[in-house]
Amino acid sequence: MQIGCVDLNSDLGEGFGPWAIGDGNDAQIMPLLTSANIATGFHAGDPNIMRRTVELACANGVGIGAHPGYRDLVGFGRRYITAPATELVNDIVYQLGAMREFARLGGSSLQHLKPHGALYMQAARDDELSRLLVQAMQKLEPSLALFCMGSSVTYRVARELGQPVVREFYGDRDYDMSGSIVFTRRVGALDPEAVASRIVRACVEGKVKTVEGADLEMDFESICIHSDTPGALALIAATRSALDAAGVMVRPLPEVMATRRTALGA
Repeated sequence: MQIGCVDLNSDLGEGFGPWAIGDGNDAQIMPLLTSANIATGFHAGDPNIMRRTVELACANGVGIGAHPGYRDLVGFGRRYITAPATELVNDIVYQLGAMREFARLGGSSLQHLKPHGALYMQAARDDELSRLLVQAMQKLEPSLALFCMGSSVTYRVARELGQPVVREFYGDRDYDMSGSIVFTRRVGALDPEAVASRIVRACVEGKVKTVEGADLEMDFESICIHSDTPGALALIAATRSALDAAGVMVRPLPEVMATRRTALGA
């Protein structure tokens, strides 16, 4: 299926106090995006960074997303933590509430929620965690979109329970034949043109080459490139240029979802 209209998101606000994660290019990256996943303090971020990043998103007309993670500043939320699903959902609700208030303070509102790192990957295969998370969202923010992989348990549960859900394609991560990204704690520098070409192929042909060497069919509404990937600004800029050249429109998430519903006859 050719994808002619996509959202483009990245994880921003991932510093702490005077420290920055990645190249520290949030102010340059933000205008290239349509959605921003803003760190909510557990894996990265603090109240001052959260407020500044929300204001930056509002100034650029970018959709605001809460990006909650494990309580793991030292490991940047990429270490798995064994805890009951109810405890993890409580942590997510706590972080969501903080970001929702900063969005309100900035004169805006939350568009979506996207778990970070190892928490995202745990939810992707954990029915109980995904189900409790979606049920909590339906009580607190029933219109809030949940970002996840199309192959994930999270996607299946959100569809089953009727929560708005957005499938992502990761431009700067490898895939295996299960449809999952190959989780890694550290990513090296990538070639911007190669990343952009991979993303364009996923949009135009609906396929990505897996680590096993075979093509995998993909369908998605949003593209993610992480801001902590070395050279993220160049990756995102090259991707925007390549998508424009290929006739793939980068648009705000509500427009993308409306276009997709129309295409599907929903």
